[in-house]
Amino acid sequence: MSDPAGLFGILGTQDAVTPAAGTAQLVTAALCGIALIVVLIVWLKVHPFLALTLGSLTVGAVATMPLADTLESFTAGVGSTVAGVGVLIALGAMFGKLLADSGGADQIVDTIVGRSSTRMLPWTMAGIGALIGLPMFFEIGLVLLMPVIYLVAKRSGLSLIAIGLPTLAGLSAMHGFVPPHPGPLAAIDVLSADVGLTLGLGIVVAIPTVVVAGPLFTMAARRWVDVSAESAAYESTRDTEGRRPSFGITLATVLLPVVLMMAKAVADLVLDEDGISYAFMDFVGEPLVALLIAVIVAMFTLGVGSGMGRDELSHSISTSLPPIAGIILIVGAGGGFKQVLIDSGIGEVIADFVTDSGISVVLVAWLVAVLIRLATGSATVATITAAGIMVPLTEGMSQGEISLLVLAIGAGSVFFSHVNDAGFWLIKEYFGMTVGQTIKSWSLMETALSVSGLVFVLLMHLVV
Repeated sequence: MSDPAGLFGILGTQDAVTPAAGTAQLVTAALCGIALIVVLIVWLKVHPFLALTLGSLTVGAVATMPLADTLESFTAGVGSTVAGVGVLIALGAMFGKLLADSGGADQIVDTIVGRSSTRMLPWTMAGIGALIGLPMFFEIGLVLLMPVIYLVAKRSGLSLIAIGLPTLAGLSAMHGFVPPHPGPLAAIDVLSADVGLTLGLGIVVAIPTVVVAGPLFTMAARRWVDVSAESAAYESTRDTEGRRPSFGITLATVLLPVVLMMAKAVADLVLDEDGISYAFMDFVGEPLVALLIAVIVAMFTLGVGSGMGRDELSHSISTSLPPIAGIILIVGAGGGFKQVLIDSGIGEVIADFVTDSGISVVLVAWLVAVLIRLATGSATVATITAAGIMVPLTEGMSQGEISLLVLAIGAGSVFFSHVNDAGFWLIKEYFGMTVGQTIKSWSLMETALSVSGLVFVLLMHLVV
């Protein structure tokens, strides 16, 4: 059924946004919007923010939504998403920069690696990747840890693959499963999941996933790809002198926001909602407050603790923000795309199809994220788009089930990184591999991470 008002109806406004087309047309609208996003990002190299914006307008036009309503839905989605996620991403970037600039990250790495045997190094590096990956974006963590990977591989006599892949598995798992990373945060916001519960379940799922995709997968991958660490260029750029915060203080600071957010989830289960203790934990466990507290604490424990003055602290924090401006815009546009899908009625159509098919909602969420990831190469775009599509399916779900839906989407968002993913080329150049070697190591590791993550989410679904 088409809009009887024609062009003037499309340009007009309505008091409430309602589906203006039949099921087939709504499905076509969704496919056209997603296809346009893929073409713009992959073939025309358009920035994902613009691609998601144009895709949203395309969905509204094909679904014959009034243009004013399409714009209203998109801007409302952008506003609510940036308000809910953008500040958290900014605080997370500040925290990660303080950790790097203070030498705290180096202190964690040196302390743990120094106490590990050669046989245990792949397992140790997987743990380091996961720990550093908690507060840091994947790319920042990679740049920070590459000198360590080279140095450890050279001194131990192991290949870069044996040391590097487990480290990357730890970084990537945190990026896909655990807030405050942009993808999980955006999915939590879109699906209205509980942050503390999702964080706790994310860590529970991430640990065995890292084991499978990291040290265990590397045992096979190092036979297929052998890259030696002959270059010592990275060793000379690593500052091992200077004042650093202690290992204990650094570790406590890194874990502080995690503990606060998880404590809120526990308080929701065991404390009286009318009590002062609950009110306090409910406040400090809110992601924004928890991360704000962590940044303030880090300024003293990491910044002042490493000898940084006021000017150095100011410089560290201010330089953390420009690199994440594009991420915030992408996440915001993804929220706008999600809102257009919902307000056009497409979300309900997809929800009805999944419900009637009898397919596991968790599996569907993973598959949708996988398809978008393969097409666009962006884990963040895959997470945001898949979360928007799955919104109507969360009706009637418990908070635990919604959290597992977030994790399934996160698992799908890291599936088989290949040539349309900037991270693919970053890994290729850092490790000095050919395209074929990168596919047989990094791409397959990401696939193992995605599939094993899904398996553990499904296992968790049996008890949650």
